Amino acid sequence: MVIDDEGREVPVPAEVRRVVSIVPSLTEAVAATAPGLLVAATDWCTHPADLDVPRIRGTKNPDVDAIVALRPDLVVANQEENRLPDLDALRGAGVPVYVTDIRTLDRAFGSLERMLTACGLDRPWWLDDAEKAWAAVTEPPERRRAVIPIWRKPWMAVGSDTFTGAVLARLGVDNVLAEDQERYPRFDPAALPPLDLAVLPDEPYLFTADDGPEAFPGVPSALVSGRLLTWYGPSLAEAARELPAALA
Repeated sequence: MVIDDEGREVPVPAEVRRVVSIVPSLTEAVAATAPGLLVAATDWCTHPADLDVPRIRGTKNPDVDAIVALRPDLVVANQEENRLPDLDALRGAGVPVYVTDIRTLDRAFGSLERMLTACGLDRPWWLDDAEKAWAAVTEPPERRRAVIPIWRKPWMAVGSDTFTGAVLARLGVDNVLAEDQERYPRFDPAALPPLDLAVLPDEPYLFTADDGPEAFPGVPSALVSGRLLTWYGPSLAEAARELPAALA
């Protein structure tokens, strides 16, 4: 029995041989640590690029029956990415479900290590690399204020208590919507407080040089990798090394 990030007891077997991941970040983390352990992942699990496992739809609508039929020893999930009814349905079918809850950089390192331990895995080299990479990041002397859209039609952005906001804050960029009551609120670009920057990721909405910056006239835009900004896992080290330049 192990305890997940929500404080739930998870009846993990003594030997874990079959894992289903319903979160892209966790899929990459497990696959990079123990190739062959994963027996299914979501349609959105794009890393590693050569991952060849059955797909069980998305994070918000996983095929519960298909997952149960795979007889996994463990399903790894996330508090924000996955819906409680789906997780409860898996638990009701007798499938152990381990839920992560990752909202800060510091929490990411410990949460990932605990999740991998639940999978029967030792702490991987890439996690040490990621911690060292972020420890080497120095905050710029002046902080900037930014909006971080994630969708348009309607416009939606990163709000309060998010991993993305924590990553940017570590890089000296403060989210102007960080005090919003919602984690991903709708907003009007014309009604925002003063900005120094618009951070435009390429997922979940694919912002480009021709689609996004024009909504924030007079404000510099930074087109960044959504994976580096929002994923936690092996991409963390890459994020520490590439995001500072991308945001400059």
